[in-house]
Amino acid sequence: MTQSVQVILADVNPTDPENWRLKSYLKRDGYAALKKIIANKIPPENVIEEVKKSALRGRGGAGFPTGLKWSFMPRQYEGDKYLVCNSDEGEPGTFKDRDIMRYNPHILIEGMAIAAYAMGAKTGYNYVHGEIWETYERMEEAVEEARLAGFLGNNILGSDFSFQLYNHHGYGAYICGEETALLESIEGKKGQPRFKPPFPASYGLYGKPTTINNTETFASVPWIIRHGGEKYLQLGKPNNGGTKIFSISGHVNKPGNYEVPLGIPFAELLEMAGGMRGGRKLKGCIPGGSSMPVLPGDVMMKTDMDYDSIAKAGSMLGSGAVIIMDDTTCMVRALERLSYFYYEESCGQCTPCREGTGWLYRIINRIEHGKGRPEDLDLLDNLADNIQGRTICALGDAAAMPVRAMLQHFRDEFVYHIEHKKCMV
Repeated sequence: MTQSVQVILADVNPTDPENWRLKSYLKRDGYAALKKIIANKIPPENVIEEVKKSALRGRGGAGFPTGLKWSFMPRQYEGDKYLVCNSDEGEPGTFKDRDIMRYNPHILIEGMAIAAYAMGAKTGYNYVHGEIWETYERMEEAVEEARLAGFLGNNILGSDFSFQLYNHHGYGAYICGEETALLESIEGKKGQPRFKPPFPASYGLYGKPTTINNTETFASVPWIIRHGGEKYLQLGKPNNGGTKIFSISGHVNKPGNYEVPLGIPFAELLEMAGGMRGGRKLKGCIPGGSSMPVLPGDVMMKTDMDYDSIAKAGSMLGSGAVIIMDDTTCMVRALERLSYFYYEESCGQCTPCREGTGWLYRIINRIEHGKGRPEDLDLLDNLADNIQGRTICALGDAAAMPVRAMLQHFRDEFVYHIEHKKCMV
């Protein structure tokens, strides 16, 4: 059994209504990393190098190396630079970031302050998903606590480092989880993705250099600075440093958030979640949120939970939302539900996504309701192929990849639906 190590959720007690407050965070060495940097006047470039050593990869879905991303921020730029936290957690199956903000908000604030120091940003925004208002209110209280204690604001801890942090409440649009659509939303415009290039590091918020990271990514930084990048790397495996919070949902006995070392075998993670509900057989698993390709149960049981292992198995780790499906699941019905979500959430900017997501949903819907035709399966494959890789942002891919993976691994169920006008299970 893999030894359980917690970085972000260590000593967090959801049953204690005061555990999230600053006084509790300070008791568990909160803000020690920020104090260390400022007291020792550690050069910003050294902070970035430590993050590079850690092999911390973006925890929002893309898995891009965090230290490398920070190094893209132009150091000699004399104007305003911005730091943005993507807390717009709208991926179906994902619920880790809201728990970080609910139960340990100061670790996010400290991580953002350290990142601002490293990149020379004086202003930051935390974009909170629109459907979790209570979490937004808690973040507002936590930011005010940090400001009154001198961890935010002008001349932090008596230094010449200043950083102002603001929470920005979104309105529940899934597309605003895409980083440039998020920037558009903060600016007060319709949340639609921008063409890239230019990338946010050169032209981001208000046209200024901007770095955007996920909530869990920033929350990992204080531990790295306190204990060192090498030690964080050793918690995981090469190229997959540290721990990861997996949001486990579906047909398990104990759904919830589990922080474990990257690279843990899926079988162990499933055991932590209490195993399959009712002792049933694992049929399929979506390992990284609803936009990632599904994998059959037998493949998952032989796979480790890290970016490279999941990619080798044929899917992606994504946000770490592990959706478990047992042998009572109708994969046609499951895909119908997923396809409807992406059809509803398309911003409509790109024709392949705007039109294609609707076509995908309508075809799958008619198969589910006994009106499918044999040629529909090739049509779905063709549609998905003409959407994937042909849109400004990844929402088109998010709609297409589940369709292609379901047809690859569970095609017999779709054929049965068409031939018998009912579910196989």
